[in-house]
Amino acid sequence: MEVVLYDHNQSAYQAAVDMMWQTGKAAVIHPTGTGKSFIGFRLCADHPDQTILWLSPSEYIFKTQLENLKTETGGEIPQNIVFCTYAKLMLMKDAEIAAIAERDAERGDQTPSVASGCREAAEVWCSEASAVPAYIILDEFHRCGARMWGQGVQRLLARFPDVPVLGLSATNIRYLDNQRDMADELFDGNVASQMSLSEAIVRGILNPPKYVLSVYSWQKDLVRYERRIRQSRNKLVRDECERYLEELRRALDMADGLDVIFDKHMADRTGKYIVFCSSKEHMDEMMRHLDWFAKVDAHPHVYSLYSSDPGADRAFDDFRKDSDDKHLRLLYCIDALNEGVHIEDISGVILLRPTVSPIVYKQQIGRALSASRKKNAVIFDIVANLNSLWSIHAMEEEMQLVTSYYRSLGESGMIANEHFRIIDEVHDCRILFEKLNDTLTASWDLMFEQAKAFYRENGNLNVPYRYVTADGYALGNWIYNQRKIRKGEAVGALSEERIRRLDAIGMRWEAVNDLTWERNYAAAKRYREKYGELNPPAKYVDEEGVALGSWISDIRACENAGARQKYLTPDRIQKLNDLGMVWDVLDYYWERNYAAAYRYYLENRNLDVPAGYVTEDGIRLGIWIYRLRSLRAGTAKGTPPTEEQVKRLDAIGMNWANQFVSKWEKGFKAAADYMKEHGNLLVPANYVSENGCKLGTWMSRQRDQYRKGRLSEERTRRLDALCENWQMGRRQFRETEQSGNIA
Repeated sequence: MEVVLYDHNQSAYQAAVDMMWQTGKAAVIHPTGTGKSFIGFRLCADHPDQTILWLSPSEYIFKTQLENLKTETGGEIPQNIVFCTYAKLMLMKDAEIAAIAERDAERGDQTPSVASGCREAAEVWCSEASAVPAYIILDEFHRCGARMWGQGVQRLLARFPDVPVLGLSATNIRYLDNQRDMADELFDGNVASQMSLSEAIVRGILNPPKYVLSVYSWQKDLVRYERRIRQSRNKLVRDECERYLEELRRALDMADGLDVIFDKHMADRTGKYIVFCSSKEHMDEMMRHLDWFAKVDAHPHVYSLYSSDPGADRAFDDFRKDSDDKHLRLLYCIDALNEGVHIEDISGVILLRPTVSPIVYKQQIGRALSASRKKNAVIFDIVANLNSLWSIHAMEEEMQLVTSYYRSLGESGMIANEHFRIIDEVHDCRILFEKLNDTLTASWDLMFEQAKAFYRENGNLNVPYRYVTADGYALGNWIYNQRKIRKGEAVGALSEERIRRLDAIGMRWEAVNDLTWERNYAAAKRYREKYGELNPPAKYVDEEGVALGSWISDIRACENAGARQKYLTPDRIQKLNDLGMVWDVLDYYWERNYAAAYRYYLENRNLDVPAGYVTEDGIRLGIWIYRLRSLRAGTAKGTPPTEEQVKRLDAIGMNWANQFVSKWEKGFKAAADYMKEHGNLLVPANYVSENGCKLGTWMSRQRDQYRKGRLSEERTRRLDALCENWQMGRRQFRETEQSGNIA
């Protein structure tokens, strides 16, 4: 079987394979729609005789990925996958997890329950060669942060601690779970490839969508702002806000309804659209508004789907197979299609937000985008309220950063799309809303009271830029503006008395990013002074509570992606370089392993390192040496060592011959020496030669392979020439000698 990868996934796959050999684990973080599941299937295809354990949030996701593999590549389903859901793994006892690896090919004739060629891990383990899987794949690995699912995964990894692990996900951050970074927790920060949704669009990997922005509910916003206006102590502010509020009411009344917006922008009027809702109750409510689509199709085909629905699989299959090109087809869903599932003929998605998770937001957008799709999809972002209108503009900012990065490298040819088309159907309303909000926040004393309340609750004024209070006050923006006004970068009045009042409640006049840099850089200096280098483990937290390992991993990723350039300035990069910052982890690991090989050579005067040899500081040197030989011989997938690396290894006695060939030749030389000294090869079982070869064991193995017909003709001939009766052990030789059959 062959799995052909897109160029962006081919480079990611190669980096992941190299990193797994170096560290035993690697994560690939690519956005939805870029074909990252094929990276896992390629790993299976490249090791057809070895068993791969594949874990996923649901069988439903996995089945769809297998179908996409056949549809998009024409490839066959891998025959060496054992599949298990995180939920099923969670319920297994320790003995059952261990038993996964003990069920072998004797039950391999069972009918697969997931798909042809793939079997459930709870029922069958299909590796004949070994009771241990060759690789473990954690699909959508950010889901492993869930408490119960995560416990199952940790018990599995503890059961197979030496098995390389590949992680696939569109994101590594659990935004609603205290910003946990699952690439750090599961993979020690070993990220082989990372790409944002914005970068994928800029590079043309994903086609830019048409993005239509509107709202379906604003009454609560107006009520809240009416209350804020009444609370204002400044009559001029109240009068101006009342004027903006009245204009906003008129503009909202005149804005097109959703029936007009769908009629205007649904170019594919009989296409398939996924409608994302926030809950079962919300979905039921939204499905009562089919009148929104009346101008497009008075009788659309409607399907609904949610994860706990026992009929979910059937509803999804019915939607996918619906080929009626005379009607609009709508699939309402909650969380079942947020991740891992692609439908090739989707014309667009409808986001009936709000959703508070950036992960979910980008995954929902990704349902309309695919590296294999040629036409541009439409995304209807129908937010619930005016406060949610900022999200897509954050993506625009990301695209600008990516574009600037490629231009700075002189690689403008990598830029396929600098923008995508945004149609803001509530632009006038949004402008009035912003004016109303700005006027309300213009009351300095009112905003200072909001800042005091934040300080009392949190003990600081480290307010996120987009933070809005429960009453709708944009406190984060106000704090940001106070800093800019004091620096002279914005117009405004900030007297010494106001500065003093802000200082009294913990105002830090440096930008939050600057404060973060200072704290982490100080921790980096302490680490360098203590350990002599700057490559902390991903989970390292110092004595002052600074998560330095996570910070180092983040800035490596930012540097590689060209993101956060305002934070990672040239001056700061130089300061990190002065501390010995390791930017390229793979190069660092090569140099670290080479140093271990050099120490081994000094002690042993050779590099005949046993495959299982591990140094005192945990470096798997034997595997690394074996891997280098295989890469140079072309018998393993990966990047072979460079000429410079080969020369450096040659200088310390590297033997590039196959390890098993070298071991056999060492045994044959010991046998020849024994024959010369004793005139026979009747070697005692526990005999060890001067060159350290366990010759008794080696001879026993040659005889055993000869009897089973597994010893090559060339090796048999050489042993025959060495000793006529080498096939006989001591006991057999004596019996044959007594029978008179030996002269």
